[in-house]
Amino acid sequence: ALNTPTWRDLKAAFEDAKADVAVHGAILTGSGDKAFIAGADISELAHVEAFDAQESSRFGQDVLNLIENLGKPVIAAINGFALGGGCETAMACTIRIAAEHAKFGQPEVKLGLLPGGGGTQRLPRLVGKGRALQLILTGETISAQEAYRIGLVNEVVPAANVIARAETILKQISANAPIAVKFSLEAVNKGMDTSQIEGFALEASYFGICAATEDKKEGTSAFLEKRAPQFHGR
Repeated sequence: ALNTPTWRDLKAAFEDAKADVAVHGAILTGSGDKAFIAGADISELAHVEAFDAQESSRFGQDVLNLIENLGKPVIAAINGFALGGGCETAMACTIRIAAEHAKFGQPEVKLGLLPGGGGTQRLPRLVGKGRALQLILTGETISAQEAYRIGLVNEVVPAANVIARAETILKQISANAPIAVKFSLEAVNKGMDTSQIEGFALEASYFGICAATEDKKEGTSAFLEKRAPQFHGR
């Protein structure tokens, strides 16, 4: 369950991943085969009052913003239930790979609450306002196949292949120029919160920055010389 110590551990782990230049990406999954993250710790939540609940919500949002804006890809290998904060954590990841038996939902209304880890903001951006409101207001749980159909997850694979598929995607991304990957992530994430015209300007700016890197020179030279590029993040 996502209790306070777990949130703090997640924050520490991703702060380390962001600071470590040797880390080019991460895979986030749950132990065992039952749950990715089953949701909040209800025994902890039952005793929280208004001010502490608001602070808890903001802390969780900050952790998931860290994951979303890591500057490096984070692949969610969803190996079971992803409910409440679990669904919100998955949505903060760059790409979501779900096992066939995975389940998704935002059941907070059934507890007299609403999603507090960014679910009311990320879910509409991923699946559209109408479908997001249906999921949030009913608190229904949906299958991995339905999550794929509405665009909540990128792929659905057999449970035994979830980690392997996540590793394959991460290796594909890591083979590319790290600075280009970083600014591609930023262009998409920041562009989603601006007008299209502002997004175009941001894209052009990042395109210019990347054009000045050694990796750009290496990438274009390797293409012309018909060889594999050797990127160094410079």
